[in-house]
Amino acid sequence: MKTGTTNARKRLLAALAAVMLTALLFAPAAGAAAVDCATKYPIVLVHGAGFSDISLGINYWGRIPQALEDGGAKLFYGGTDGWGNIEDGAAILKTTVEKVLAQTGSGKVNLVAHSKGGLEARYMISSLGMAGKVASLTTISTPHHGSKVMDEILGVPDFLLRGAAFFANGFRWAAGDKKPDFYNGIQSLGEEYMVEFNQSNPDMPGVYYQSFAGSMYAPASDLIVCWPGYWIKTADGPNDGLVTIESAKWGNFRGLLRGAGYRGISHGDEVDLRRTDVPMQPVLGATTIPAFYAAMAAELKQMGY
Repeated sequence: MKTGTTNARKRLLAALAAVMLTALLFAPAAGAAAVDCATKYPIVLVHGAGFSDISLGINYWGRIPQALEDGGAKLFYGGTDGWGNIEDGAAILKTTVEKVLAQTGSGKVNLVAHSKGGLEARYMISSLGMAGKVASLTTISTPHHGSKVMDEILGVPDFLLRGAAFFANGFRWAAGDKKPDFYNGIQSLGEEYMVEFNQSNPDMPGVYYQSFAGSMYAPASDLIVCWPGYWIKTADGPNDGLVTIESAKWGNFRGLLRGAGYRGISHGDEVDLRRTDVPMQPVLGATTIPAFYAAMAAELKQMGY
């Protein structure tokens, strides 16, 4: 009798353990509450400088695409070069958007751009006649107003910049860029250039523009971008290691991606570089980066986009 009772208890404990293990394995990440990301228009992700959407099997956007698709989003990648200039990147993006519209039968797209990708998106909308094909543009830490630090870098002897461009272009060509152009690409990141750019590429009627910024608590919060973060903070103020809060503001500025602890949110964290949940203060109700993108898409849907 005792043996039968003992065996029954063992089976019960094993069943409970299996249930708990299943819950742990399939539970959503912290802050990743299920939301409806099925926007009216497809979402096109536009990456920043120096990388491809997918390179050597590594996705620039980390777990973000999965979070969006799990919520029902129709998702596409911009396909721009890692080190192209803004004009060439915008032309590539235009071709991508036209293909997405033809494939889906949609009349417009929602653009979600990180860093330099936001400038390519703005140029495409304003200067390449695509305003009628874009419902919204969301930028995350795009240097809309440039950087004083980049202006100083651009002031070094020209032969040094062209030497760096030679190696950067070679690397990006090997990685798949169609027209790598490091030299002209970095020109667009200075304050002086962006004054002219903003005058030539004003916001277009009918397109909803919104922006977010990231911020580290201190340059040492992220060792990958600690030195530029320190340099930029000294010259321009609080930043995510590459872009200041003030430079990232464009259109309807929605707020700051800020860490819940000392570390803060860096430029890489904004696209889930490490594939780990960096605790952050709630933004749109989300406390992790993948959940933030899902919440942003859900909000776009609620707004009719």
